[in-house]
Amino acid sequence: MTPTRFGIDLLLADPPASLASARVGLVTNDAATTSVASPGGALVPSRVALLRAGVRLARLFSPEHGLAAAAPDGAAVDHGVDPLTGLPVTSLYGATQRPTREMLADVDILLFDIPDIGCRYYTYIWTLSHVMEACAETGTPLWVLDRPNPLGGDLAAAEGPMLDEARLSTFVGRWSIPVRHSLTLGELARLWQEERGLDLALRVIPVAGWRRQEHWPGTGNPFVPPSPNMPSYETALLYPGTCLVEGTNLSEGRGTALPFRVVGAPWLDGWRLAQDFNELALPGIRARPVQFTPSRGKHAGESCQGVMLHPTDPLRLRPVAAGLHLLARIIRQHPEKFAWLPYPTAANQPGFGHFDRLIGRLDVRETLAALPPDLPQRIQEWTQVPGWPARVAWMLDRMQ
Repeated sequence: MTPTRFGIDLLLADPPASLASARVGLVTNDAATTSVASPGGALVPSRVALLRAGVRLARLFSPEHGLAAAAPDGAAVDHGVDPLTGLPVTSLYGATQRPTREMLADVDILLFDIPDIGCRYYTYIWTLSHVMEACAETGTPLWVLDRPNPLGGDLAAAEGPMLDEARLSTFVGRWSIPVRHSLTLGELARLWQEERGLDLALRVIPVAGWRRQEHWPGTGNPFVPPSPNMPSYETALLYPGTCLVEGTNLSEGRGTALPFRVVGAPWLDGWRLAQDFNELALPGIRARPVQFTPSRGKHAGESCQGVMLHPTDPLRLRPVAAGLHLLARIIRQHPEKFAWLPYPTAANQPGFGHFDRLIGRLDVRETLAALPPDLPQRIQEWTQVPGWPARVAWMLDRMQ
């Protein structure tokens, strides 16, 4: 198998002449590296590879979690200096989420190279949306160095709900797309340029050798953690469902070695929950009872009972539906203990309505709490996105 090559690899293999004399900005973090198939060396940080190729980097920009991809979830990140290159680093997750005119004044071309995981609430895509708008306002050309979607590009695997943009547009979901969108960053950029009417000089440097049905293991590249609590492909696969736990009084596994793979609380009956969840016979997933003690976050220092979720067939797994079914089973078992909680972040203080912001609709939380007899059918309806493939078909055809 020939490993998939990333946009950074293709750019370095044949640098456009326009880069030679340009002052170049780069939106990036430490997780953005060359592929194992890069002739310039495997897993080299993109900014280092660009400098080695003679590109005149003038400034770096970093998203949530900072340039090191190590800052805690939701924590504001300050501006700084990159220890690898000595370049100034402008944070886009602190005082502002969008580059100002002043920040782009010394940039002739802006490159965007950040790994994504294919989920609406993972904020790197919304950093891209703000960068696109800023570049449209300043006339700065934007080049997106594309990467595979770790959850694959099969549009039949996309899951809703679609975001109710009119009432729930936030930094965990600005514009109306599904929770699991099955697109790459470059494809989202093309879609948004057209749908948002952005007068933007956009160029997408594509991936090479990736088939849309492939998940990350099929790319032949190691999984580089893009943030502190995203250590593996399996975590990314479950995250569209288990991230919903952030808006509750359950631990989502932060402060353990298995974030977003374990869910629990001190009062939870993990053995019973595993049995009830497995009785659903959802495709591609299995639960087993576990005990864990988070070192930080919710229930820090407390022994929690819960479940660990195991993908058994990644191509059949529908993580959003699985996450909603899991919450419903917990609510049914422990109605007196379960609660919805705010989740404060630098982009959303004080964090009220966090579950609603994640799921993207205002009716889901109340329906889950009511546990109607037809809840399985409701979950199926919420997670279907029948219009999504048709909506993006023109863009995918254009990018072939």
